[in-house]
Amino acid sequence: MSEQAPLTLNEAELRGLLDGCWAHVREKARDVVQGEEYAPVHGLSMEEHRARTSKQLLGLAETGMPAYGFPESVGGTDDIGASVVAFEMLVADMSLMVKMGVQFGLFGGAIKALGTDRHHRRYLPDVMSVALPGCFAMTETGHGSDVQRLRTTATYDAATEEFVVHTPDESARKDYIGNAARDGRMAVVFAQLRTPGQDGPLDHGVHALMVPIRDEAGRPLPGVGIEDCGPKAGLNGVDNGRLWFDGVRVPRTDLLDRYGQVAADGTYSSPIENPNRRFFTMLGTLIRGRISVAGGAGTATKAALGIAIRYADTRRQFTRPAGEDRPEQEVRILDYLAHQRKLLPALARTYGLHFAQEELVTRLHELSRVEERDEHAQRELESRAAGLKAIATWHATETIQTCREACGGSGYLAENRIPQLKADSDIFTTFEGDNTVLLQQLTKALLTNFQDSFGDLDQLGLARFMAGKAFETVIERTAALPLIERLIAAAPGRGDEAGLYNRGWHLELFEDREKHVLEGLAGRLRRARKDGGDAFEVFNVAQDHVLEAGRAHMDRVVLEAFVAGIDRCGDKSTAKLLNRLCDLYVLSVIEENRGWFLEHERLSTSRSKAVTAAVNDLCRGLRPYAVRLVDAFGLRDEWLGAPIALGAEHRRQGE
Repeated sequence: MSEQAPLTLNEAELRGLLDGCWAHVREKARDVVQGEEYAPVHGLSMEEHRARTSKQLLGLAETGMPAYGFPESVGGTDDIGASVVAFEMLVADMSLMVKMGVQFGLFGGAIKALGTDRHHRRYLPDVMSVALPGCFAMTETGHGSDVQRLRTTATYDAATEEFVVHTPDESARKDYIGNAARDGRMAVVFAQLRTPGQDGPLDHGVHALMVPIRDEAGRPLPGVGIEDCGPKAGLNGVDNGRLWFDGVRVPRTDLLDRYGQVAADGTYSSPIENPNRRFFTMLGTLIRGRISVAGGAGTATKAALGIAIRYADTRRQFTRPAGEDRPEQEVRILDYLAHQRKLLPALARTYGLHFAQEELVTRLHELSRVEERDEHAQRELESRAAGLKAIATWHATETIQTCREACGGSGYLAENRIPQLKADSDIFTTFEGDNTVLLQQLTKALLTNFQDSFGDLDQLGLARFMAGKAFETVIERTAALPLIERLIAAAPGRGDEAGLYNRGWHLELFEDREKHVLEGLAGRLRRARKDGGDAFEVFNVAQDHVLEAGRAHMDRVVLEAFVAGIDRCGDKSTAKLLNRLCDLYVLSVIEENRGWFLEHERLSTSRSKAVTAAVNDLCRGLRPYAVRLVDAFGLRDEWLGAPIALGAEHRRQGE
């Protein structure tokens, strides 16, 4: 592999592969999102940025892009996958990306997922046109990730056939709500639903209601308190605010009642009897937002890499002495191995995450078209979304910082976009679910098929887990399973040094690591419970192990998605280049985790050193293709918005 023969890159083939099933959506975004109206800006005041973003959103509404995720019955195209991809493409201004996600994904998506046909017909046309700007009011000051224990209440009054929505204390205020501070006129409010009972109110768990918050003139309605969250580190085009409700009354018909209905007399009914199952079913229908965040983080990463790699291809630093056949000349910084090591392994991982995201969006889209809910498939989707969102957003934060450093002082200038990408994407690690919590959620799913009973960490749930299998993965393998199995079957033995670039060995090694970590975690939990440990404390003290298991699983998932993506490539030379990029992903992950592989005797010392040498070789071999690999993402020059990134292609061709 150290002999890396030159390859001919078919750029059209690679662009088509990366654009994937929703290439038409990506092309439409490239056509629509251009010109001064959408170009990246910096230095605006918060109010100027908010006004600009609102205007942009209205402009998008006229393009038909918001219709992707909504039912045909109300003028949509019923294409959930397209709606996620459209969100991903709005990297020119990530405030617009997020505001679009709030309006059409969260607010409109909740109405679509949790409401019935009458809600769809009443509200969704105005949501799509932005005639009804709205909010998604779930998060509370005291309960962010712990949605099941929100404290806002919606108590039914049978005498008036209304729900009374109330904020009982300061910790129950709705916090960090997009569209709340300036533009929103209605909110989907998540609250504990209560109906009258003979011995007092009956609790039915968290449900969602449509609650007006402003009148047509933009004034808060009676009983609604609104406060601006103020300036943020980034995304200042999004008007985040706080909401309080003091006995606000809404009609019974404004309960989004797909999963829980309240009759005029206050009788509650639901197609799902078990309250826990009902809650997780309702929450699971909103998974599109989490998947969109992973995709948006991926696009921000691609943009930063595009800027940094283009700049590194033209920026020269220090002199290379003259040789027999060359004059003295300054060296392009991308020719330095240290610089390649900063950027190219990150590019390789970004490609792998791109293919993993495409698989996830495809699964979401396919499940959205199945009339009868498949519980196993839905759990699998939710767990995969949790893991990929965590890994993709952490990767974005780390990579964008690396790109900033790789561009030196130029990367610190606002005009070169990277500081804004860094500020805007940083929050992605915590909204739509804190990453640490999400990886724990993923690992619980990997440990047992009874995630809902184990998830609460009660004594019964943990006992059920201990009685089950030590290692039982609920996440199914990629659609390319036959290919994966063939590659693993062809893998050399562990002691075969010649197999360093063997894909089967890579797959086997990642699978073995995942299995070993999970089995070790299961055994650790079992022993602690057997010794009489408290269920919560047992899990709490093992959290380092839990997070490691989640990461190991996602490393394997990304690798399998990468392999499947390459298998779809129709051009042999381009596929060979992608295989080299995949090698770099695999070997850089092994290098990062070589302590584990050495401690567990999966690598010898000499083989560990060979991995580092191979990473160096791959970086050098991929360097000539680096600019074209980032250009293949298809992000317009004006979306990058960085003078240091513009014109690199022409300068390269002219040399």
